[in-house]
Parts: sequence; C-alpha cells; structure tokens
Amino acid sequence: MIDDIKKDAKHRMKRAIEVLENEYAKLRTGRANASLLDHVRVDYYGSEVPISQAANVVAEDARTITITAWEKSMTPVIEKAIINSDLGLNPNTAGSVIRINLPPLTEERRKELAKVVRHEAENARVAVRNIRRDANQSVKELVKEKMISEDDEKRAENEIQKITDDHIAQIEAVMAAKEKETLSL
Repeated sequence: MIDDIKKDAKHRMKRAIEVLENEYAKLRTGRANASLLDHVRVDYYGSEVPISQAANVVAEDARTITITAWEKSMTPVIEKAIINSDLGLNPNTAGSVIRINLPPLTEERRKELAKVVRHEAENARVAVRNIRRDANQSVKELVKEKMISEDDEKRAENEIQKITDDHIAQIEAVMAAKEKETLSL
C-alpha cells in the first residue's frame, strides 16, 4: 500500500517535471528551435493538428526555422497559423518553403524571459509539493484505518520527503539550464 502511494507520487512528480520542460520548449530563447512551433496547430483536412504533422519543421541555423509543407496547398494555411499564434513571428514564404527568422533578443526581453522561467519552475515546485501533501494524506488515512502503524507512517513520510527533495532538485537543474540559455547571447 505504501509502495503504491510512493510509486504514484513519483510518477506524478515526474509528470510535473515533463510539463515544466514542455513549457520551457515553448519559450523563445536566442536560438532557433523547431519545438518552438509545437503548440501551433493547423487545419489539415478538417482536423486540428500540430504543424509537425503537416510539414517538416527544421532549425536551419541558430536564427532560422524552415518549414516545408508536405502538400503545396498547406503552405498558406501554415503561414496563417504562425502569424495568428501568440509567438509574434513573421514567416517569409518562397514557393512551398516557409522561413522564420528569429531576431536577436534584447537584454530587457532576456530578463523578462528569465522571470518567466523562474515562475514556471515555481509552478512545478508547487505541483510537486501538492503531490507530496496528497501522498502524506493517503498515508495518514491508512493509519486512521489501522492498516499501518505510526512508525510505518513516519518512515513513509520520510521516504516521500526524499522523493520530493529529489524532484525539486531536478526542477532546479532544469530551471538553471533554461535560465542560462535564456540569458546567454
């Protein structure tokens, strides 16, 4: 029972870190990254799909993302989706190839992005702490139902705290790497 609670908490905490990494992938740093467009969706034969399912998306160099639609008729649809996205990007179309040139970030914008990075990390830390609270609550319910002893409860809470500390440290490492990437030129 306790092992199930710990396994569930570990899984949910790992998921919180994955969500953080996905949020970081959406942030535009100084380098071009194909994952920047992952959340932009296009209408492809009546269904909304990510651009990567309707075209080839490649980071050509440090400042350019190249998108080649699999079907020529999709080029204007993809271009419109990028323009309408919340990324503030201006695509340039030449035939069936769309190029997005990413301008260098200003120092002020880099500092704003660093604040966003820290905010997202804090959200992940809060999520991990909430998972810890839920796991500890489940252990307390087992004690109430006399399914485990109070010694087992203390041991389980300590193990859950260790799991929490490990995941918080992982969040800190991910945040530090993204912050460094954001602030570097």
